[in-house]
Amino acid sequence: MEIALTVLSLIGFAALTAGTALFVAAEFSLTALERSTVDAHARDGDRRSRQVQHAHRTLSFQLSGAQLGITITTLITGYLAEPVLAKLIDPLLTAVNISESVASGISLALALVLATSLSMIFGELVPKNLAIARPLQTARATAGLQAGFSAVFKWAINGLNGSANWVVRRLGIEPAEELRSARSPQELGSLVRTSARRGALDAGTALLVDRSLRFGELTAEELMTPRVKVETLALRDTVADLIEAASRTGFSRFPIVDGDLDDTVGVVHIKHAFTVPAAGRTSTPLITLAQKVPVVPSSLDGDEVMERVRADGMQVALVVDEYGGTAGMVTMEDLIEEIVGDVRDEHDEQEIEVQRSGDSWICSGLLRIDEVSQTTGYSAPEGEYDTLGGLVLAHLGRIPEVGDQVALPHPDDDGRSAGGWIARVAAMDGRRIDRVVLTPVADLADHSTETLADHSAETLADHSAETLTDHSAETKERGDE
Repeated sequence: MEIALTVLSLIGFAALTAGTALFVAAEFSLTALERSTVDAHARDGDRRSRQVQHAHRTLSFQLSGAQLGITITTLITGYLAEPVLAKLIDPLLTAVNISESVASGISLALALVLATSLSMIFGELVPKNLAIARPLQTARATAGLQAGFSAVFKWAINGLNGSANWVVRRLGIEPAEELRSARSPQELGSLVRTSARRGALDAGTALLVDRSLRFGELTAEELMTPRVKVETLALRDTVADLIEAASRTGFSRFPIVDGDLDDTVGVVHIKHAFTVPAAGRTSTPLITLAQKVPVVPSSLDGDEVMERVRADGMQVALVVDEYGGTAGMVTMEDLIEEIVGDVRDEHDEQEIEVQRSGDSWICSGLLRIDEVSQTTGYSAPEGEYDTLGGLVLAHLGRIPEVGDQVALPHPDDDGRSAGGWIARVAAMDGRRIDRVVLTPVADLADHSTETLADHSAETLADHSAETLTDHSAETKERGDE
């Protein structure tokens, strides 16, 4: 009779260890699954896949059930296994002339260690590793039994889960029923950049994906062509003036204004000129062809701007600032270039926004601060500016002249750091900073104002004085026109 009880106890120990393994496998497989994977398999109509989907969507309840099952099976395992194993070990110790009292204590300790080790290895570690390696298959195998156990002990699970949720809410946190499977654009961007560095993803593809992920974080103000670069036509201008402006600038869309850009009455496209007979082009006013376009706030995010522009037949939108003034214009080309990079045709001016020259970079004053960081390595602190020209203006404190320079701050600049960057104004377009020379300096403390001026002048000369002179002449010529 005693032998039969011992055998039954060992069988019970093995069964309870398998039960622990079942609950551990269910717990880890459900937490390792992505919601998109679960939903994709559930759409196939398979019963087990639907069970997994239900369990995954009630994850908090199912995990509580798994924890309850693990606790129950582990406690019963210890209650059954330890005395049975101790009885099996005790005769072996007595046989080697160990006193009965000492043998009883040693056998009990060894039984505890052995039972715990077997339960941990076969009941927890093995199913845990299996669930992590094959989460979907493991979840399909365990979801039915787990769901049955949870249904039977629903009253106990709800009571324990409710108590735990009450404590969590007292800590100021709202419990969640399922895991957040989605990844933020920042997380995906970091994953893409890491994959590119390790060679798992092509550099060009990584750049395209990274730009696409960051697109939604940009605003209309960052995507637009600023008003100082927008070419306009007046109410009194004719179709002939439209053709001449398109030929001169290479642009195809022009706002029609009643004074300035703040009073835009519509936008006209060069293709509209071909709807007017040649004989009437000098007498047909553009106001008869102008079309209304969407007006978006400068704070609108990139995804919404894309939707507004795509929905309009002219594929253009005007951007207004917080005061109601027109800040600029955004076109489909602006949006596409933000994702795929610079898109040029035979009509675009060959103006390079960033060019390396020795240790320095010659940059457009309209280059955004985030683009400055990506291309030159200089990271500016947050401030009331969006472009490199705005940064220089903010720290210079006045309208600059060609040759003016300023030491740029760092985000962690505490006034004690020795190294830094120098920005020198290389060209102006009216009152706007057109070109800036950025130069890293190892030790600002060793550079007097005169030394910095000489250093920037040398950098500018290395780039080619003729190039900058030609650029300034072109800028003046455009202003004269």
